[in-house]
Amino acid sequence: MSEVKENLRYSEEHEWAFVVDDRTIRIGISDHAQAQLGDIVFIEFPEIGSTISAGDSMGSIESVKTVSELYCPVSGTITKVNTELEDAPEKVNSEPYEGGWIAELEIEGSMEEALKHLLSAEKYQQFID
Repeated sequence: MSEVKENLRYSEEHEWAFVVDDRTIRIGISDHAQAQLGDIVFIEFPEIGSTISAGDSMGSIESVKTVSELYCPVSGTITKVNTELEDAPEKVNSEPYEGGWIAELEIEGSMEEALKHLLSAEKYQQFID
């Protein structure tokens, strides 16, 4: 069974969003998604400074099985990427919610507005069951 963290919000594309502060969200893929992908071998990151709308592609994730798009769960400007994954993409498999995060962005508008369309942990668990 996949781990679903209570303090995160989730998209139906299996990305998670963590509120870092009142303007910043950290993004990664869920434990369920990494398990479905298999061994991750490469991450294509979004460009720092790029503005992305919720639902848009922000890069890709390559596993031994497939290449999958990474979709941004919220709108904003990319401020940071997890460069540790360049040399250790397998962290997404072993630590999807900690060391395997992919990017951070500064949101547009209010945090409440940015998160309103995302699933709670309970609703995401129901979605993947």
